[in-house]
Amino acid sequence: IRMHGAICAKPNSQHGEIEFNTSGSTNTDTGKAGGSLETKYKMKDLGLSLNQKWNTDNMLTTEVSVEDQLAQGLKLALDTSVVPNTGKRSGKLKTGYKRDLVNVSCDIDFEGPVVHSAAVLGYEGWLVGYQMAFDTAKSKLVQNNFALGYKAGDFQLHTDVNDGAEFGGSVYQKVSDQLETAVTLAWTSGSNNTCFGVAAKYQLDKDASVSAKVNNASLIGVGYTQSLRPGVKLTLSALIDGKNFSTGGHKVGLGFELEA
Repeated sequence: IRMHGAICAKPNSQHGEIEFNTSGSTNTDTGKAGGSLETKYKMKDLGLSLNQKWNTDNMLTTEVSVEDQLAQGLKLALDTSVVPNTGKRSGKLKTGYKRDLVNVSCDIDFEGPVVHSAAVLGYEGWLVGYQMAFDTAKSKLVQNNFALGYKAGDFQLHTDVNDGAEFGGSVYQKVSDQLETAVTLAWTSGSNNTCFGVAAKYQLDKDASVSAKVNNASLIGVGYTQSLRPGVKLTLSALIDGKNFSTGGHKVGLGFELEA
């Protein structure tokens, strides 16, 4: 059993916006617990953001970013992390540019170094995306992904190919204001590993909904979400192993969300 919790606060100051976010989780089977404290400071006039996060694994990460200053839609960021007790350090330089129909990014991971790049283009409901990673030390392309999507009203189609070996696709349709359905398929070349699943969500009323999903591995998932009041939401879920129904090993979940 895993339990998660989070608290978020956004006090405003005279010079900028400050946000605090703390979260924690515990596993009752192993007794392992973890948590993190995150602080965000934004100066909207300068387009400057400072994000610092510390977790119970004693890792401190800092990100400094500037957005929409050199050009509209351009974001530059420096992301660093350090573990004080081991002295391990890492850093990444991030760049991104996005407009209405274009989203391009290029990140340089100093460890390697490895260059990560991605681009998404859109035109009349169609979306085309490409993602790659190049290890400069080995002069080798370590990641090569392609995706194609189409959206028209209440219908969405998506396909992807990862490293020329993993193929996937999904279809989503909003049948009515209450009912949503989806089908997903994944296949890996060179093996007989094929995954297939269907899912549906039904809105009982404006405050409650139920959802269900099943795949070819006989895993059956069900969920129920209820808005108790504005900003307060309760979620119940379960995952049942249909192949081993009598032997147990099923999972249940309880979620409680507060927003203010």
